[in-house]
Amino acid sequence: MSWYEGVLGDGGGIDWPRVLLLALVVTVLVALGTVAATSSSSFGLYNPSWDGTSELRQDAADDPAVESDLLRDTTEYTELPANETVAFVIAPDEPYTGDDAERVREFVAEGGTLVVLENFGTDGNALLSDVGAEARANGQLLRDERHHFRGPTMPVATGVENHTLTAGVTQLTLNYGTAIEPGNATVLVATSDFAYLGPEEDELDNQDELRSYPVATVENVSEGQVVVVGDPSITINAMYDEPDNAPFVRGLYADADHVVFDRSHGADVPPLTGAVLTIRDSPLLQLLVGTIGIGLVAILSRITVRSGLEAAQARLPARYRPAESRHSGQGVPSLSDAERAAFLRRRYPDWDEDQIQRMITAFNHPRSEEETDE
Repeated sequence: MSWYEGVLGDGGGIDWPRVLLLALVVTVLVALGTVAATSSSSFGLYNPSWDGTSELRQDAADDPAVESDLLRDTTEYTELPANETVAFVIAPDEPYTGDDAERVREFVAEGGTLVVLENFGTDGNALLSDVGAEARANGQLLRDERHHFRGPTMPVATGVENHTLTAGVTQLTLNYGTAIEPGNATVLVATSDFAYLGPEEDELDNQDELRSYPVATVENVSEGQVVVVGDPSITINAMYDEPDNAPFVRGLYADADHVVFDRSHGADVPPLTGAVLTIRDSPLLQLLVGTIGIGLVAILSRITVRSGLEAAQARLPARYRPAESRHSGQGVPSLSDAERAAFLRRRYPDWDEDQIQRMITAFNHPRSEEETDE
């Protein structure tokens, strides 16, 4: 304990209540900051857990060749350079209806690339219909008893077609995905010939049709194109680095200047992230926050400088201090002559009035403190 004497306290050892209070405050602040800056929703771009897509978001953000962004409202589609942008819609939680669907359709019609990753939901298929695409997610669980990762419900799709969007890709590792009904779309990736569709609890029997099923397609729609993938799980943190999910996803926006992640119909972003994005999108809020920040810095700087000067002055000999500090007792209000006389009478009852007055005169002499210091 003596080693730490005076480090946290007044020189008598560690002030444990103060240390514990400081640790509690830091812990609470870290916890609140973590909650405010992260998400726990499935496929959340700010969810660092196994079912989030934070690695995908960070991967795109670290790519110097593209500008990545989060899209929280479909009105932002009208501000994008469509023919230079790839937009990802990952397992939407709500249907795109009315103006929302129309804005996405116009984005594709003007040359944008839309990537829809859907397996068992219907909202992704509804959006595909609205934008004019033919491909649809089948909605049944895809299994492969021979070519799989950790079990038949995690098929390894090895049928990769020669296409610019699949350069460097030899397989996709799926996790509870479904097949794609391509229509007139071009198949990019398909399973092995030993795949089949059916509920997870069913066992393989003679009634099941073993064949190769498409799991990713691309098709031209108006001036743009639509990519459909039958497993949004290839983007989650637990699967993103499995072969060759990350290279496949990167290849979808490799030739684009902009990549956006459309969460307008998914879970909300964390509060702190939402606040930062709101401020970034509003010049007026940026000006307001900047002004407040400059004001706080100026106020805190003045307080810090003043406190530092006062502390430094208090350590100087009396003759080097400013006059007001010498006469005010280092910032403490000085006693009046009557108060000094009363104090001296109590302290030295055997003194006569002449001695007391001489002492008061000495106290008031400007050189008295300097002589004492010397």
